[in-house]
Amino acid sequence: MPVDKRLHPDDKTVSFFEMVHQVVQLIPSGRVTSYGAIARYLGAARSSRMVGWALNSSKTNIDRIPAHRVVNRKGMLTGNVHFKGIPMEQLLQQEGVSVTDLKIDNFNEVFWDPSEELGLD
Repeated sequence: MPVDKRLHPDDKTVSFFEMVHQVVQLIPSGRVTSYGAIARYLGAARSSRMVGWALNSSKTNIDRIPAHRVVNRKGMLTGNVHFKGIPMEQLLQQEGVSVTDLKIDNFNEVFWDPSEELGLD
């Protein structure tokens, strides 16, 4: 998998997990993206699960990595079970994202696609 030059212009030793964490840090407050959108942006379209594992590994950096902004392709909060303390749903609602029954209500409106927002060459 190629290293995204926009995230790491000179470093070719960056892990997939680190690249996932960097993309997630760029998601604006009040917006969400999907595991698959991140995987596609990083050039690993079939690695949605790996994106989830990367986010699960970020529990110790919850203040720095807003993993609550990543949901499945249907807008469901499938990662909610991994949140300790403040639930994913509550974190999103604090940012103005409407959630009902662990699903983003206006998913298409708040969806942030890194391929469009950050651009792909």
